[in-house]
Amino acid sequence: MFEPVIRPSSGLAIRCTKVLISPWSRLSLLVLMLAAAGALVVLYEPQRLLSDGWPAAQLGGALAVILYATGYGVCTAAFVPRPILNLAAGALFGSQFGLVAALAGTVLGAGIAFTLGRLLGQEALRPLLRGRVLRAADSQLSSHGFRSMLAIRLFPGIPFAAANYCAAVSRMGYTPFLLATAIGSIPNTAAYVVAGSRAGSPTSPAFLVAMGFIVVTGCVAAVVAWRKRHSLKGNAPKGD
Repeated sequence: MFEPVIRPSSGLAIRCTKVLISPWSRLSLLVLMLAAAGALVVLYEPQRLLSDGWPAAQLGGALAVILYATGYGVCTAAFVPRPILNLAAGALFGSQFGLVAALAGTVLGAGIAFTLGRLLGQEALRPLLRGRVLRAADSQLSSHGFRSMLAIRLFPGIPFAAANYCAAVSRMGYTPFLLATAIGSIPNTAAYVVAGSRAGSPTSPAFLVAMGFIVVTGCVAAVVAWRKRHSLKGNAPKGD
């Protein structure tokens, strides 16, 4: 009976392939990608959008909004702070179209980060969730994904990108993650967009209300984060 001969080069190729697609190799790739993205953020200074404007905004209409939303999504996955992008969206497109661009970019950026974290980081990082607080947070996100993510978006005490990648490591599904992101991001995003659109008249009622909302939600987020931290410690599963 004829048996196929396995060449040494074929065996080496198989071993190399296994190494390249291993969980830790994929995690290393994710870390390199995020480090490169962070370096680009520092290099190109996205805050210049507030002073220099968005070049594509000159195109006008829906195309400019779509391009901005796309760039917004990529930037948030690369750790660009959302407040800067939300303010710029309001300044460039006004309250209505700015809110559409910012929300679309928010969901897109969350989806990009979640996908990268799920494909490249989850398998390697899940075995490391051994601490009581980490295990409790993972259990909360995995069992009550929509409710937990909705609270995180409504009271943004956790940085946007960090919440995305942490959720990706959990067993939360795509649908509750994206739906909670879309709904929960509306109030805070709208406040920043309105503030950006009315930045030229800082004494206007709309600007003052928007800034007041931002301050109040920030304070509430701090209180919620403090209480949640102690709650996680008390409810953390024992063992290990």
